Amino acid sequence: MQSYRPHSAYIATARLTPELYRLIFGVIAIEMLYGLGLDVVGAVLASLPPEFADSYYYGTTAAGLLAQLFSFALLGGSVMLVARRLNFRPPMSLIGPAGPAREGFVLALFAGLGVFLLIEILPPYWSTLGAETLGIGRWLLLLPLAIAGLTVQTAAEELLYRGYIQQQLAARFASPWVWMIVPNLLFAAAHWESGSDPVDAMEYVIWAFFFGVIASDLTARSGTLGAAIGFHLANNIYAFLFFAERGAPDSGLALLLFPPSPDLLPPSAGAEPFPSLGLAIELGTLLVMWLAARLALRR
Repeated sequence: MQSYRPHSAYIATARLTPELYRLIFGVIAIEMLYGLGLDVVGAVLASLPPEFADSYYYGTTAAGLLAQLFSFALLGGSVMLVARRLNFRPPMSLIGPAGPAREGFVLALFAGLGVFLLIEILPPYWSTLGAETLGIGRWLLLLPLAIAGLTVQTAAEELLYRGYIQQQLAARFASPWVWMIVPNLLFAAAHWESGSDPVDAMEYVIWAFFFGVIASDLTARSGTLGAAIGFHLANNIYAFLFFAERGAPDSGLALLLFPPSPDLLPPSAGAEPFPSLGLAIELGTLLVMWLAARLALRR
């Protein structure tokens, strides 16, 4: 595809080691290294008060969620180490040229944030009745750390899925159907929440798959990972830093905390239809974000 010509230069170093077995061993090695790193984190947490460990695993306090976000540096480091040792690639080859990557990051970030700003400005409006606040002063004080932590988290995930896996698959298979679909099936599977309602879990997986496809598309169009990281960061800033249910997972850095939503329907009323209206709205929002990012990138 003409629009994906920049992707050819982006995967140049991956072509030096295009063997499929290297990719499979690489993904396994990354997961093992990351798992070992998390085991070390778990051992440290075991020596701390249990309430902090709980806040880390569930992200229900600012300190716990920040620690969780920064722990994704272990994933990013694992990806870079494996790319270096197994595929003989410099870490920056996973990102692309620094200047265009930086530009793509900024443009996609502000395009995504602009879409979310419009969503909040335009009707319908929602009530903040019953919401608690983290405190605007405390929230602003934590904001630089929160954005830094979210950048670490999103960059690490992009390095793995749209960086390492997408590049190595593209070096082996020319068809975008392979290098856009396979990494994002893995990305979507990683977002399965086994403890939640099966319908909700499946809708989250579907959303994550299409989110990943858009990130892959932006990577291919721009020839760097910067746009995908910016797009991902915009989404997570909105998801983590503004609204959450009180006591819900990943609520520790939200400005406004709402009371937990009651079950509006009794068990006998039947399950919500699949796919739900909420999923359609979320996928529509992704589409608008993708178009806004493409407009900003002029691609």
